[in-house]
Amino acid sequence: MSSSNSNKASNGGGQQQEQLVCVTGAGGFIGSWVVKELLLRGYRVRGTARDPGSSKNAHLLALEGARERLTLRRADVLDYDSLLDAFRGCSGVFHVASPVSNDPELVPVDVEGTRNVINAAADEGVRRVVFTSSYGAVHMDPNRSPDAVLDETCWSDYDFCQHTDVKTCQPLCFLCRLVHCVSVPQIHPYLTPKPLVQNMYCCAKMMAEITATAEAARRGLQLAVVVPCVTTGPMLQQTLNFSSNHIARYLMGTKKTYPNAVAAYLDVRDVARAHVLAYERPGAHGRYLCIGAVLHGAQLVAMLRDLFPEYPVTAKCEEDGKPMAKPYKFSNQRVRDDLGLEFTPLKKSLYEAVVCMQQKGHLPVIKQHQRSYL
Repeated sequence: MSSSNSNKASNGGGQQQEQLVCVTGAGGFIGSWVVKELLLRGYRVRGTARDPGSSKNAHLLALEGARERLTLRRADVLDYDSLLDAFRGCSGVFHVASPVSNDPELVPVDVEGTRNVINAAADEGVRRVVFTSSYGAVHMDPNRSPDAVLDETCWSDYDFCQHTDVKTCQPLCFLCRLVHCVSVPQIHPYLTPKPLVQNMYCCAKMMAEITATAEAARRGLQLAVVVPCVTTGPMLQQTLNFSSNHIARYLMGTKKTYPNAVAAYLDVRDVARAHVLAYERPGAHGRYLCIGAVLHGAQLVAMLRDLFPEYPVTAKCEEDGKPMAKPYKFSNQRVRDDLGLEFTPLKKSLYEAVVCMQQKGHLPVIKQHQRSYL
């Protein structure tokens, strides 16, 4: 971990051990790394889960500092009393929990859950909430100029997301094409995704973020919003998450073609640091777009092939012969300047993601592969 990204809290110096903070969705891909980052910085952490005693959360209890400073609490974002109980005594809340699905019911559930989190935090005297949004709430706008720079001022077009089939929006959104293969409890690298009609995930993240902003302003609660893109890197949890599943399927060639589309990528450890820095920096507010790199699908599979030539990496574009979609311009200047965040090279992130999946048994080790990935 880079020392420049692990600075002590600028809002409390060495007082982290006196602060109790809560992380919703603590057992997930991003939530687990947020918990780890907070523990490493000396915070007392209360993580929420629907079933704290489940073996799915065992990895959290094994983290450095967990024995002394981590507790798990049952909570559901639709159960207001459980949120009050989880947030009691906390200085900060990191609202990471969010379903990854294209279920049409996702929008009202995500909005109501977010409203509950913000109001429960305010009722319990929480000082600041850090909310996890998604770049699906930012870049899905068919009217945006190809020369426009994607930044914190951009919003997706709700009607476009709501009425666009995931297969027809591919020049704009690679993310929605990933989401539709993860609406099952247990993800396996070789699952065949089921076609879905609407891109409700982006709709839900957009409306949840708008709700969080409005409710926080109404209640006088400090709010910072982290807007990550497709997140990769090593997993702490045992269960395979959707972005890791995406990498595994390309690596094994079980996804026969890659789309003629671009996607933005970011290391999960950078996402976690962005959350903690957004909490620690006194002046942090508003949105922080977190994008490390934007690549075409062809560039992604080429990078995987270069790192792991022994695997049968997907080689064919589903739209051979058509002009390649062009990567869009983006700015991560605000998160760099305001929070001091530095980004992990994507090649390093992909390498460590694959090695992690090998170690956890999600990918076969075809042969011992030792080479520099930096």
